[in-house]
Amino acid sequence: MDFEKLYRPSALNSYQFIAVTGLIMSGAAHLIIKYLVARPLPTGFGWLYVCWAGLYVVGSLLNLFGKPSSGHHHHHH
Repeated sequence: MDFEKLYRPSALNSYQFIAVTGLIMSGAAHLIIKYLVARPLPTGFGWLYVCWAGLYVVGSLLNLFGKPSSGHHHHHH
């Protein structure tokens, strides 16, 4: 099992990449709202982190245990 598929950026699949990007952007928004805007976080904002983590787990499972389909060959020229 290739555990580099969990943390190496070039080995992440689309789901993992979107989840990591979402976590970073949500964290940045969290800090901006908390320290620069000085208003309370919107109700349910914390659920964003749960959704991004769930998407990352699903992507990781697909990346680790999924089999690449033979119909989608990527040729680099």
